[in-house]
Amino acid sequence: MAPQTKKAGKSQKQTKKFVINASQPASDKIFDVSAFTKFLQEKIKVEGRTGNLGDTIVVRQQGDGKVEIIAHNELSGRYLKYLTKKFLKKNQLRDWLRVVSTSKGVYELKFFNIVNDAEEEDDE
Repeated sequence: MAPQTKKAGKSQKQTKKFVINASQPASDKIFDVSAFTKFLQEKIKVEGRTGNLGDTIVVRQQGDGKVEIIAHNELSGRYLKYLTKKFLKKNQLRDWLRVVSTSKGVYELKFFNIVNDAEEEDDE
């Protein structure tokens, strides 16, 4: 009896919500959130096909540099992180920005910390 209850639980539709927060680079005018939203809508694969979102996945822009993805089927956060990195590489931003998971289902674009070599100059 126990295995049947697991299968019944799997067949139910589950809704996952992901947020990609790009407000920091968007406020510095180096990241185009609307282009990123369009990129996600074109590139997310549903049942092995791109551009097949339909009603199962909703990608929308939320205010100041946030993109919200609501999925009514299986969609992993790692896949969204992969697509975000792909977008950054395409727009030559990968050297300055990184994708960090701040909490479950929330990803944030942050600048790399660049440390100056001031300590080496002080030794001389």
